[in-house]
Amino acid sequence: MPDSSNSASAVDAAARVLAAGGIVVYPTETLYGLGADAGNEAALQRLVELKGREVGKPIAVLISDTQMVADVAQEIPAPAADLMRRFWPGPLTIVLQARPGVSRVLTGGGDSIGVRASSHPIAMALVRRLGRPLTAPSANPAGLRPPTRCEEARAYFGARVDYYLDGGCLPGEPASTVVDARPALRGQALRVIRDGAVPAHLVLQAGA
Repeated sequence: MPDSSNSASAVDAAARVLAAGGIVVYPTETLYGLGADAGNEAALQRLVELKGREVGKPIAVLISDTQMVADVAQEIPAPAADLMRRFWPGPLTIVLQARPGVSRVLTGGGDSIGVRASSHPIAMALVRRLGRPLTAPSANPAGLRPPTRCEEARAYFGARVDYYLDGGCLPGEPASTVVDARPALRGQALRVIRDGAVPAHLVLQAGA
């Protein structure tokens, strides 16, 4: 259960843990996240058990660039591309049509997937080092306060998490804004699912 600073060697070590199917706590621009390789089904199941997450609740993922979006989403509609150019990297989660074969743990049994590029340098470096999408739920058991300090996450999970990346005290809420930009919504207004760090009116203006 190493607990490390944000050095490059610590990020490399955390990425190796993820690649081996482990779970990592890491900082984002808002809260600490609970990371697993989004393509590793066993790791995803373990994450759900750690969180005590209700069945059917989707899990968003972090990506390092728009090319990585193709790992989990079928396409990037024009309104979504506009949002990515304006607000990524940053606290905006964009819901897209999931690719066939994406884990039902991530989609919640549906057909969509939430993706985001984090502006936090540690989160971005970790996704790049892993080379695959990384899960991004907050690092707390369901129903408890999302952590803004690494030690808070460690108090929740202890040795059940394999690696902790300490990024200091984070600003906390509001969490990322979530907007539905699936192709089925073409010709209609984008739908803001959760108002958050990026004001909803700015999102709707940018994607219009």
